[in-house]
Amino acid sequence: MSTSKLVLFIILGFIVLLVGCGGCGAINFQKKAVQMDENVKGKWGNVQSDYQRRADLIPNLVNTVKGAANFEQQTLINVIEARAKATQVKIDANDLSPDKIAQFQQAQGQLSGALGKLLAVVENYPDLKATQNFRDLQAQLEGTENRIKVSRNDFNTAVQDYNSYIRQFPNNIYSGFMKFQTKGYFQSDAGSEKAPNVNF
Repeated sequence: MSTSKLVLFIILGFIVLLVGCGGCGAINFQKKAVQMDENVKGKWGNVQSDYQRRADLIPNLVNTVKGAANFEQQTLINVIEARAKATQVKIDANDLSPDKIAQFQQAQGQLSGALGKLLAVVENYPDLKATQNFRDLQAQLEGTENRIKVSRNDFNTAVQDYNSYIRQFPNNIYSGFMKFQTKGYFQSDAGSEKAPNVNF
């Protein structure tokens, strides 16, 4: 076989691969990959919304707690500073790379740690724990933490489906040409085997 025929054969083979047949072609890949990508972005929006809900509860919690006599001010300062850092980390839904997700998760983890310390200190203030306002905030915080867990799990499932789809052959070839990149997962936080206790 001559070189020109070999080149023609390779080009024709590449065209067949790109156009494909049935549900395996580049056009069908692009349509499904876009749908899956949008699903991941939607789940990311839910994650951000639930974390924002938690961030919105914290000022009320801090204001309620700082009214208690002799409450440890450094603990409150740590929560306020961690909240400020966590809310400054903005991740574009078009760039959900593993590094970006890790950056977001680290900031939220620092806030979780500071919040956990605040709630542990509250144990030393039975009068504060008995107030209706604090009990209401406790219930809202517990509900929000549960929503965050569900949102993160839903996001990870959507990412797994998307990543699996774009990495399969021949989809991995299409995704390279069409710039579909793998996305990052939420990982278990260090020490996550010891879940924070928000029960009072």
